[in-house]
This record gives sequence, structure tokens and C-alpha cells, in this order.
Amino acid sequence: MTGELRIGDERVDEFEVEHRHTTDVGGTIGLRVLSTPSMIGMMERNAARLAFPKLPQGKATVGFEVCVKHVAGAREGARCTVRARLREIADGRKLRFDVEVREGGRVIGVGTHERRVIDARPHGY
Repeated sequence: MTGELRIGDERVDEFEVEHRHTTDVGGTIGLRVLSTPSMIGMMERNAARLAFPKLPQGKATVGFEVCVKHVAGAREGARCTVRARLREIADGRKLRFDVEVREGGRVIGVGTHERRVIDARPHGY
């Protein structure tokens, strides 16, 4: 790594819960809410976007572990904030992030996400 990526680096982004991010749990709850897979996707995307500009040329990250709790619902149309904070760098290539999604002051999801730095150049080049 270039040394630019540091413990404590943080990235915050906002998103609106759109129909494509929702579930009605097979029609069992009568409204559409942020799905757990979409919430995790937002957490992963934000962590990747935090790391990517600080990596050496030709490197990227891939997720390999997610440990989160989805503790509250966010309805379709809600404005949410997703946060990733770099907690640990191990072996110069494993990145552990604290991640969360909030709607206003309410925590929607919280946990950790790990990514690995990889060579993103096509083989043979």
C-alpha cells in the first residue's frame, strides 16, 4: 500500500431507499423496507470506495467477510447514511472496517466488513 490508507480513515455517503433496494418479505409485512442484502451492498460499496483511491495503481479490493446486524427497518423513500471506518490493516492487504447504516438518528444496521487488496491488472500485462 502507498501508506495513504490509515487506521481511522472514514467515508460517509447518503442514499435513498429505492424500490430496487427493498423487500416486502414475500408479502408478509404490507410495506416495502430496505432489504438486508441491499444494506450490506451499501456497506461494502462504501468501504470499497473509501479504500480504492488510496491504493497503489493496479490494485483494488474485494470483500471476503461481512458480520452485520440488521436492527431496524427503513421504508422505501427513506434517506439513509452509510458509514465505513477503517479499523485495522493486517498483513498489508486485509482491511477491516466498522460499518453502519442510519436513518436520521436511528441505527438500521451495524457491524464489520473485511476486504482484501488484490492485483486488479489483467493477467499477462
